[in-house]
Amino acid sequence: MTHVSPARERGVVLIFTLIVLLIMTIGAVALLRSMNTSLTSAGNLAFRHDLVNQGEQAISNVLQSVQTGALATGTTADVPSSNYYAATLDTNAQGVPTVLLTRTAPSGMTAGDITGATSDVKIRYVVDRLCNAAGAASAASCVQFVANPLGQKALPTPGIPAPSATVYRLSVRVTGPRNTQIFLQTTFTKPD
Repeated sequence: MTHVSPARERGVVLIFTLIVLLIMTIGAVALLRSMNTSLTSAGNLAFRHDLVNQGEQAISNVLQSVQTGALATGTTADVPSSNYYAATLDTNAQGVPTVLLTRTAPSGMTAGDITGATSDVKIRYVVDRLCNAAGAASAASCVQFVANPLGQKALPTPGIPAPSATVYRLSVRVTGPRNTQIFLQTTFTKPD
């Protein structure tokens, strides 16, 4: 009977195994960091979406005021109790009225901030008429929407002018937890 001695192990398999294990560990760490970034981004988007939804409360309040409240009549002059200005406000490069960029309410804005769904969410808004100056609205001094309900190029009845409506801009700033801020802006019309 012949006795065969075992072959000497050189440890090559161990080195390859350690290299593969190192590569798998690096991949797992990269995947974990990627998941954390994705979760943070998803949380930020949900947070922003919540603030937008809460900001719509100001839109609802202003439209109610335009229909039956303080802004239903007499919008040719400023109405400080409703944060309304009869002339176009100064804006920054992004089109946000500068009165919304200060921490405290400007002296002309007497309507207080609206508290959101939680006490750490504050909603501030301002409405301005897109006119050069206060007073009666006219096509020469205001941005106006001319209604043409049929979409025709010519008016249906010659000599009768189409109804017009002055354009108003509603700008909203929502300040949330950790002083995060979002700005919303919309326009609406009101018949002259």
